[in-house]
Amino acid sequence: MKYIKIPFLLIWRLWFYLLMIITVIVLSPFLLLFSFKEEHYHIFWKVARILSKILVYGMGFRLDFETEENIHPDKSYMFCPNHASIMDPFVLIALSKNPIVFVGKKELAKIPVFGFFYKRVVIMVDRSNPKSRKRVYEMAKKRLHGGVSMAIFPEGLVPTEDVILSPFKKGAFSLAIEFDIPIVPQVYYDCKRLFSWDVLKGGFGIFRVRQHNFISTKEMSIDEMENLRDKTFDLIYNDLANDIEYMKDTNRKK
Repeated sequence: MKYIKIPFLLIWRLWFYLLMIITVIVLSPFLLLFSFKEEHYHIFWKVARILSKILVYGMGFRLDFETEENIHPDKSYMFCPNHASIMDPFVLIALSKNPIVFVGKKELAKIPVFGFFYKRVVIMVDRSNPKSRKRVYEMAKKRLHGGVSMAIFPEGLVPTEDVILSPFKKGAFSLAIEFDIPIVPQVYYDCKRLFSWDVLKGGFGIFRVRQHNFISTKEMSIDEMENLRDKTFDLIYNDLANDIEYMKDTNRKK
């Protein structure tokens, strides 16, 4: 069985990149057309959702989305999911009807084809450049209107298999306070298990996602940023840790 599974997983992983390239090429005229002007971003987002759903469902996954509080279509939010897999951004895009602007590393702009559109719609951060933080604030201020939200994976990286949740960086929380927008904690339970960076692990399955009650930043000062960060971290960490224990108990009973 081991010799059958490994070749299948390698082919399946190769299919992901092939599916991404084909989908981006097919949708590229629309992605290009609606990425030039900010007023067209709502339309661009609809095309991006089509792309994301093709990738998620085309890889044999399904989405099970549980939400404790619903998004208001005319308000802006700061989405803060845990980062577990390359599939995470596509899951978030597929789930959100309202457009979101991502803040991400500039290194991803180097990826062929994908990087071309990435540069047009993502606020890129250069951590080696002190002026980059100011640029992020300026660009975010232009984007956050008409129901457009922001998303930052606060870990800043995809942690290794043995790490439940890496420490959060400050960026998402300082921005949320600066623009007086609530934090939306999202927990991705299965992305690491079903589509980790290890190409010899994973498989078809259901991505369970839980959207917790929003954490308000109203009337918060920047001095409260670390408390906001820690509160969000504890919420997501405890949820992930409890789920891991639940999965272990379930497997032991089988």
